[in-house]
Amino acid sequence: MSVEVMVRRNARALITILLLVVGAGLLLGFQTIELGAFKRGGDTFLGLSLGLDLQGGSHLVYRAEPISEDGGEPQPPDASDMDSLKRIIERRVNSSGLGEPIIQILGEDRLLIQLPGVGDPERAESIIGETARLEFKHRNISPPRNLATEGIITDADVVSVRAEPMPDELLPESESAAGSEEASGTSESSEEAEVDEEAVPVIIVEFTTDGAAKFDEILANLMQDFQVAAATANIFTFQSQLQSGSLPGLNVTINGSELITGVVAPPAVSKLDGTNRYVFPYPQPEPPAPTQPGETPAIVVLDDLAAAQDKVGDSAMVTFIEQPGRIDEDFGLGGDNLSRAYASLHAQSDQPIINLEFDSLGTRLFGEKTTQIAGSPTDSIAIFLDGKELIAPVVRQPITTGTAIIEGGFTLERAQDISLLLEGGRLPFPITLLQRRSVDAILGADSLAKSVVAGAVGLLLVFLFMTLYYRVPGLVASLALLIYTALVLAIFKLLPVTLTLSGVAATILSVGMAVDANVLIFERMKDELRSGRTLISAINIGFNRAWPAIRDSNVSTLITCAILYYFSNQLGTTIVQGFAATLAIGVMISMFSAIVVSRTMLRVIASTGLARLLGAFVPTGASELPQQPTSAAVQRG
Repeated sequence: MSVEVMVRRNARALITILLLVVGAGLLLGFQTIELGAFKRGGDTFLGLSLGLDLQGGSHLVYRAEPISEDGGEPQPPDASDMDSLKRIIERRVNSSGLGEPIIQILGEDRLLIQLPGVGDPERAESIIGETARLEFKHRNISPPRNLATEGIITDADVVSVRAEPMPDELLPESESAAGSEEASGTSESSEEAEVDEEAVPVIIVEFTTDGAAKFDEILANLMQDFQVAAATANIFTFQSQLQSGSLPGLNVTINGSELITGVVAPPAVSKLDGTNRYVFPYPQPEPPAPTQPGETPAIVVLDDLAAAQDKVGDSAMVTFIEQPGRIDEDFGLGGDNLSRAYASLHAQSDQPIINLEFDSLGTRLFGEKTTQIAGSPTDSIAIFLDGKELIAPVVRQPITTGTAIIEGGFTLERAQDISLLLEGGRLPFPITLLQRRSVDAILGADSLAKSVVAGAVGLLLVFLFMTLYYRVPGLVASLALLIYTALVLAIFKLLPVTLTLSGVAATILSVGMAVDANVLIFERMKDELRSGRTLISAINIGFNRAWPAIRDSNVSTLITCAILYYFSNQLGTTIVQGFAATLAIGVMISMFSAIVVSRTMLRVIASTGLARLLGAFVPTGASELPQQPTSAAVQRG
């Protein structure tokens, strides 16, 4: 049979092989491929998707925590909740520019997140873990209330104590430095106080028994409100909020207007153990603000003990004005009413801001509330993210367009991250970070280089063995293995398959299995040639008789891969899972390589003049082979 006839008979297979080789070459030849929405490749080796151990990055494991609705029993997440959680996190990370995450659900309530090539794991954790619960509340600054002190205060005096830092725990009953000094019986004279530069005046107020009980209750309520308000207050505006009365406190006045008043936070008030006496910080005047730009503020001399005692006098009249602080109430507007959130720079201040656009319900609620409180100096809209206050602006005029901005001390990158969190949706369940593992990029590059060298050396050794032992069929098998390697890498890039060290090991193992199929075929060919068959008949019969063994061995391997993949997915063993998936792909491609590629090329070669050189087609014993018919006889046959 002539070469032309054999090529025509195998034209379909040859064209298929040629198209696959060209397609694989194009996929691997271009680092990045973009066809509309289809995008593959990157800055990695051949544009392949590399895992943590080959590229470096972060490995995070989270657990979804149960939540309770309407005060009921906490309910764990179900399968649909975990799928929703996975989609939200994937959308967040993809939008943040941190790359494409590898997210897998482990068991019933755990989530594995791998971020290959991520150089900022802390930012990744903040984007993944924050719940982005946005709340809008109507804030009302309560008016101050006078506390009736007539008949409940028996004495008020000013003494001097050494200045000490406020204790870490803000407890109203904790004994301060003033309490320690007084309880120990220390009483300094005016002269001694003037010598001690660290001494400061304090006010000692003694209540009746009933008065002390009432004041304890007032102080406890203020303390509770203060702790809640201080926990959500912006640290940059804490002092101004305290002075303006937006945080709970006491306004202390002695002798009416003769002594400058001051707002005292509840932690600064302490009760002396075993007594009805309370210690208050002595109010000191603040320097007036400059009236002209560039003007130097006036220097204010603080009162010492003598000056304080002179102002208080022998029979002081103490007045307390309670500053209840703020009251925040919901009015139905939250993050669920957002239709869009994006970061930008303020047109006037050039500071980063977050722009919010509400849906129809949010527009109506926001418009109604801003119309109600517009122009009020004591009302504002407080905006909270995950329970922390971002900003609480007053409303100068009604806002009915359904848009708002958030500004307040964050960078442009942080504004972009918050916008992504808000637009990406609130996490349906809170999540807790259980495990964090980082792989250095240098270590990953070293692993990749060693993997490439190992694969190249393995292929070269297989080529040498097959060519030296099986000769022409071995050379055909080596060429088929090259095509096999190109096809496997192209499929890895096309799907894409995340390649790890275990995946590289599985790929090299599948090369050995592809060679094993060729060995079975060549050995069957040798037997057929020794029985007197022609080369083309030996090729066809050898492939047909070797196919059941090749099929059974590869199918059993695929079943093993499926079992490994299933149980590793349940147990969260990603190394085994990657090994199973990569090996399965390699085995299927190796079957195509051995049955289609090797068989087609051997058929074409058998129609050439090499068919007379049977010694080139068998490892040993070529002299024992029967004489092949002449080319004319072959053509007649």
